[in-house]
Amino acid sequence: AAVILMTTHSSVDSAIEAIRAGAFDYITKPVNANQLSVILERALERAQLIDENRSLRRTLESDHSLGNLHTRSQKMIPVLALAKKIAGTNSSILITGESGTGKDVLARAIHFSSSRSKKPFVPINCTAIPGELLESELFGHVRGAFTGANATKRGLFEEADGGTLFLDEIGDMSAALQAKLLRVLQDGAIRRVGSNESKIIDVRVLAATNQNLKEAIAQGRFREDLFYRLNVIPIRLPPLRERREDIPDLVTHFLEKYSSTHPCTLSTNAMKILMQANWPGNIRELENTIERALAISSTSVLEAEDFLLDALPATAPTPTDAIADSAQSLTSFLDNAAKQNLSLKAVMNFYIDEILRRTQGNKLHAARILGVNRTTLYRREENPKPLQYREEKP
Repeated sequence: AAVILMTTHSSVDSAIEAIRAGAFDYITKPVNANQLSVILERALERAQLIDENRSLRRTLESDHSLGNLHTRSQKMIPVLALAKKIAGTNSSILITGESGTGKDVLARAIHFSSSRSKKPFVPINCTAIPGELLESELFGHVRGAFTGANATKRGLFEEADGGTLFLDEIGDMSAALQAKLLRVLQDGAIRRVGSNESKIIDVRVLAATNQNLKEAIAQGRFREDLFYRLNVIPIRLPPLRERREDIPDLVTHFLEKYSSTHPCTLSTNAMKILMQANWPGNIRELENTIERALAISSTSVLEAEDFLLDALPATAPTPTDAIADSAQSLTSFLDNAAKQNLSLKAVMNFYIDEILRRTQGNKLHAARILGVNRTTLYRREENPKPLQYREEKP
């Protein structure tokens, strides 16, 4: 409780003593109503902040969070619980999952939740650097080791000494470099390119890949002994379509990130569209979608039409499904159309209305099913009356 001290006998000493004893504020009689109102509002804000901090602390201490990662998904809760449990160890971790699921973010969260958090976290994408340069990047080189090596250079293993080295897309590493990496993991020492001297290092290695390394081993593209060195603790990140409960929080995060100067929100229908999408590009695709929508939209509320999704909603009917679902209505209508010699335009209008009904009026989904531009459906609103017909009794 916030304590506000009211007294007739005021003095500087008594005010200081009251504050030191834990009083929130100190006022004298007779009480000014406006002054008291301001103090009460401040006291309420302070109480709310304390409650929010306690709630946040409980959340951070739960299995639903790790560092700046938080989840509502039942599939992600055990993932974060395992990551939190092994964060304090020195064991190697292999993070697998589709591209864009946040493997690098999880690796970073593990590092900063470990005893190595005050030491460097050094990430490297094994795909982004040509194989002949990757060895020098990882292990460093001495002057004159190769053409262009005009000075001795420390490698990323040395840069990460005492901390964590994150090897992203480890499945794309060449066979020759895999053998040298295995030696480093076994011996705990590195040798710069062109040098005969080894240097002891203390580095925890986290690796990630979107490939199936067991298949790569069977095909001879990845060393089995290196796999077991890296795969001491395996963690699989589920794709976004398997953890849709996290989409609202991710959307809020990206809206804050990209609309800091002009805050935006989403309409209910827009959020529904995002919740239903397949997201083959996972979180990275969701982030790009939000950024693109903010760039396109000129309003403070993003609508479904602002999102140009590459992924069809998981629950959106396909043309075949829509026809099958509408089969009974269409059959009945076409029988009547044949008897009444209705025009092709009338038949098309009925089918369009039926698809709009099946998609609950969502013109974006309906346009995809019909194979037409969304603008075409908007033009029909100028004459919105659906085609009327009467079914004949058998």
